[in-house]
Amino acid sequence: MSATAPRPSVVVVVPTYNEADGIVATIMRIRRVLPRAYLLVVDDSSPDGTGSKVAALAAHDMQVELLSRPIKEGLGRAFISGFSRALAMAPDAVVQMDADLSHDPDELPSLLAPITAGEADLVVGSRRVSSGATVGWSRWRNALSQFGGLYARVILRLGIADPTGGFRAWSTPTLIAVTTTPTTAAGYGFQIEMLWRARRAGARIAEVPITFRERASGASKMTVRIAIEAALLVLLLALRRASG
Repeated sequence: MSATAPRPSVVVVVPTYNEADGIVATIMRIRRVLPRAYLLVVDDSSPDGTGSKVAALAAHDMQVELLSRPIKEGLGRAFISGFSRALAMAPDAVVQMDADLSHDPDELPSLLAPITAGEADLVVGSRRVSSGATVGWSRWRNALSQFGGLYARVILRLGIADPTGGFRAWSTPTLIAVTTTPTTAAGYGFQIEMLWRARRAGARIAEVPITFRERASGASKMTVRIAIEAALLVLLLALRRASG
């Protein structure tokens, strides 16, 4: 953040790895919807030049920043780096979202509204509540996602319809509270762990409906290994809960 830039009320954190085809469009849409927000792109040294494209935009827009990490360590580690940088700016809220337009920037205002109104500490953009939807997925992939969400929700007693969703808005005090100790998960299980931490911290958690769309470009980062890691993480967190 430039020394002359005002303190942002909202910081949007977007992790990237090989998103060169769509990152410019994503940034421009976020900037159009939230013109006063600060946009922090966390790139794990993408070999396709994603970081260079973000840096070029940041050179002409003081509300866009590239945080370049030396190696690819997983989604969770990228988010933690981004959250640390975002919290240093002392915003009122921090948003996390994907870089591929699967999360619609037009839904950012509704995601932030419960926090702005003081009604929630964490807002989850949900595909699984009334009016929520997933577009462009096969029946098999959608069923697998629903099972994974049900598995995490029941075992950890999260009380959230879409615990694996990654489109979220955090109040700053809550995000600080859940990141004071290192997270266990490095991959997609990070989303579940952060929600579990927020629940244990007594955060007021709300869900708002979103439409999740299959990415417009690039390839999904989800693998069988990542899914297995997330499933094992749920069991580990359940054991921690049982032990107090």
